[in-house]
Amino acid sequence: MSSSPSEISRRIDALSETEAAERASTLVAELNHHSWLYHVKAEPILEDRDYDLLYRELELIEERFPSLIDAESPTQRVGDAPVSSLQPFERDVPMLSLSNAFSADELREFDTRVRRFLGEAAPDVIPYVVEPKLDGVALEVVYRDGMLEGGGTRGNGAVGEDVTHNARTIASVPIRLHGDIVPTLASIRGEVIFELAGFEAMNDAREAQGDKRYENPRNAAAGSIRQLDPRITAARPLIFMAHSFGPVTGVELPDTHSAQLALAESWGFRINPNNATVEGIEAVIAQIDAVQEQRNGLPYEIDGAVVKVDAIRLQEYLGFVTRSPRWAIAYKYPPPQVHTLLHDVDWQVGRTGVITPVARLQPVRVGGVTVSNATLHNLDIIRGLDLRVGDTVAVLRAGDVIPRVESVILDDGHAARAPVEPPTACPSCGHVPEVAASEDGSTRVFCPNSLACPAQLGAAIRHFASRGCLDIEGLGEKLIDQLVERKLVTRISDLFDRDRVNVTTLTDLDRMGERSAENLVAALELARTRPLDRVLASLGIREVGESTSRELAAHFGSMDALMQADEAALTTVDGVGPKVATLIQHFFADPLQQREIELLRERGMQFPDFAKPEVAETEGNPIAGKVFVLTGTLPTMGRSEAKKRIQRWGGKVTGSVSSKTHVLLAGGKPGSKHTKATELGIPIIDEETFLQWLPSDE
Repeated sequence: MSSSPSEISRRIDALSETEAAERASTLVAELNHHSWLYHVKAEPILEDRDYDLLYRELELIEERFPSLIDAESPTQRVGDAPVSSLQPFERDVPMLSLSNAFSADELREFDTRVRRFLGEAAPDVIPYVVEPKLDGVALEVVYRDGMLEGGGTRGNGAVGEDVTHNARTIASVPIRLHGDIVPTLASIRGEVIFELAGFEAMNDAREAQGDKRYENPRNAAAGSIRQLDPRITAARPLIFMAHSFGPVTGVELPDTHSAQLALAESWGFRINPNNATVEGIEAVIAQIDAVQEQRNGLPYEIDGAVVKVDAIRLQEYLGFVTRSPRWAIAYKYPPPQVHTLLHDVDWQVGRTGVITPVARLQPVRVGGVTVSNATLHNLDIIRGLDLRVGDTVAVLRAGDVIPRVESVILDDGHAARAPVEPPTACPSCGHVPEVAASEDGSTRVFCPNSLACPAQLGAAIRHFASRGCLDIEGLGEKLIDQLVERKLVTRISDLFDRDRVNVTTLTDLDRMGERSAENLVAALELARTRPLDRVLASLGIREVGESTSRELAAHFGSMDALMQADEAALTTVDGVGPKVATLIQHFFADPLQQREIELLRERGMQFPDFAKPEVAETEGNPIAGKVFVLTGTLPTMGRSEAKKRIQRWGGKVTGSVSSKTHVLLAGGKPGSKHTKATELGIPIIDEETFLQWLPSDE
């Protein structure tokens, strides 16, 4: 369960500045990661409320210790960079996000702040507009002389993705503004959503065609608006609801937000019919409660309500902070919850062999979507709930993730039903499972038959062949399933067994022509020569991703040296602590893994020694051998580009300043890393100096 805002506040009050700095650094990294998953990949893995509470924790730390504010902090920016496959959509007036409230008292505090800032300009009763907070994707559409000219996503606020070609396909986005008097320039901002009936119908059609159903409307909307082919977007029942104006010229706008929305409606835009204008903060709270009561019956998904000062003159007086307007706030509802019947518990095997329980439910609508499955996470959850098939359970859904069983609703028959027990055989291979404590202390059920369990094998091959690992082009999920089902591949090394996987055997598979088979065989030949760091990443060693694999390869240089390393040697590698060192050593000490690596060698995997960049530590190359930390906004290059150049010329880049740091490369608004580097006496350089340091043949 997540901490409450008040618990977070008390915890932060007890932190020293050093402790706060460490926690802030962790939060910045975690929040930026989840922001990238949400805004760029549209593949969130964290519930909205959990993200919001982490964000609140960082805000409170930065309020208490302003010196810790870093330019990388998500509180200093809005969203993340646009995806590269679409052209940039630049705007002069940024699309900002909103600060959040989680309780009635926090809404009252918002009202108090508004009044305090307005001072004598505050009316006796402040009119507010309360709008359901639509759970979709933000879009701005721009009109010139009444005609639709462009459309863009929010992106990082100042620059989004140009999706004009898709905006034109949405029926609720007017091609020409209605009415005789139209602006010379108008920017209308709103949310692209699916109404639930349209979403369900689209999913039913996809399922009938053999395609995978979308998990939730918001992710489907985000993916739809970013399609390169507008015909795909046109076929989806998207809706655009306007909620605010950007820049407008050529007409005189009304003096209230509610009247401006009415004007947008007169121009042909769809406005949320559940918007309400109320007097005073207590009426706001009552309206928010009323919207929450209606939530599960609304025809679209919401995750809260937005409160805005109605008078435009007061909005202008209040202005903005870095990330959000002072005159608006988002109230976030807790995830919706309903009751239904538990029909059964299935157990599913993942890539690492962990067998995860999944609840099979009597279908029920929760948060506007019909659900029939819910996650149970692990055996501890089942035992903690005292879960039994036939129980009535409370199911919680947080929009982006699979629903979860929150509690059991006890009845007279509960005690007579048998408790849910872990499986006595692996659902995939029939091997006897083991039960053990995982690193986080939870009890996990897992199949130890890692190299012969079909479920683990299929997932392991998908990882092995993925782009960040061996990048085996043409080895997709459906083909992997066929290889495993037909037992052409019974272990990963079988991929490189030319007697098992060749043009002849491949062309016998469904939808596999000779040309495709030849291309895959060629891709497998290429995969045999991948560099050592990519090979290490592909092996699926727990807690060892691409970055750690590169550090291990660079440090030990060869597969044999790494396999012989003890824990003490492993912990000398950057980013490898005692826990990861133990996992690495256990992996290579496993006779089954040793045999698999031996088979990979026999079948042509080269495991080439890692070639370190040949850079001399001379006066002509002051980068080689140095540990850099990057902070702030660099004037002409992104930090990822700076990192690549440092690594190219023999330097290393780490995420935090310490006594081991040699140089801080700082851009604009550097924040706490700059302060710490100054305290430690670490040299600080700007981009101009860094460019001068680069060798002449850069």
